[in-house]
Amino acid sequence: MQNAPRIELHPISQRVQAHVDGTLIADSTNTLELRERGYPPRHYFPREDVRMDLLTVSETTTYCPFKEHTVTFSLGERRDIAWSYEQPIEGMESIAGRVVFYKEVSK
Repeated sequence: MQNAPRIELHPISQRVQAHVDGTLIADSTNTLELRERGYPPRHYFPREDVRMDLLTVSETTTYCPFKEHTVTFSLGERRDIAWSYEQPIEGMESIAGRVVFYKEVSK
């Protein structure tokens, strides 16, 4: 029996939105749902569907050996609400530049 892949990517054509404190930050019918063992599914939004004008780059960075280094974003006083992999490792290129939110996503 083969092990399931550690990470799976699934294109999602249903509308997915991200709200932070009642403000609509992202609205898309073109997200990628990333499923990684041990973590909840995450929706990766194309930047053109995210209100990037409301987000600022924070000083926080993280590293995932399966995806690479992140750029993290804040919204006003709300620190580190979202992140992006600008240059992910080989095999994860489809998430490059997409923005994912911690827990503010709603369908």
